Amino acid sequence: MKTIILIISILVSFSFNTMANDFEKDTIMTSAGPLYITFIGHGTLLFEFSGKIIHIDPALQQADYDKMPAADIIMITHHHGDHFDKAAINKIVKEGTKIYFTKKCSENAGDFENTNILANGDAVTEGKIKIEAVPAYNLEHKRPGGEPFHPKGEGNGYVFTFGDIRVYVAGDTENVPEMKNLKNIDIAFLPMNLPYTMTPEMTAAAAISFMPKILYPYHYGDSDTFELLRLLQDEKDIEVRIRQMK
Repeated sequence: MKTIILIISILVSFSFNTMANDFEKDTIMTSAGPLYITFIGHGTLLFEFSGKIIHIDPALQQADYDKMPAADIIMITHHHGDHFDKAAINKIVKEGTKIYFTKKCSENAGDFENTNILANGDAVTEGKIKIEAVPAYNLEHKRPGGEPFHPKGEGNGYVFTFGDIRVYVAGDTENVPEMKNLKNIDIAFLPMNLPYTMTPEMTAAAAISFMPKILYPYHYGDSDTFELLRLLQDEKDIEVRIRQMK
């Protein structure tokens, strides 16, 4: 029986490693062990830390989720379909999977189990991981009728604490004033696509407001990532890393 279990484990691991090889991946060393970041695409990320698999905004348009590892934790930033994809979630939930999302998401959540609403300012701890929900919204970019693409209070960004490393995944947002309150951010994922989030200039201003050590622009569509590099070339304390995250 143990032999069969071992073979199954090897096959599952091989399947995921093969899938993971299709995407760029970085390893960040923390005081509590390595954090593996897989860059899926758009607003979709995968974190592996301390035996936990964390999916952020899983979306079928970004990956074949039949080949992705089952989730221990799923984090959804907001209710738009390219971030809250129920079909993708259904492919990676297992017994005990925790799903964290916004109140707006809960209005269309269906029959998912273990769902938890996080409002701006809420925090939760999952094992060795602390997760804080922070505001994500538009101030400038709006729909033709005048409503922001992402109204204040409807969306979250998340700050994850992995050992001594703090990772900010901003969600769909502009460079809002609350970013200045972020402290000791080691890694930041900031969106940079029009008309929904930020221009390169806004993304640069956002980064300068809280000074992450590593900045990954993500959800950047056709935005000019080289312009962001130019804008931040004199900020020697911010390392800009470009990955395939259109």
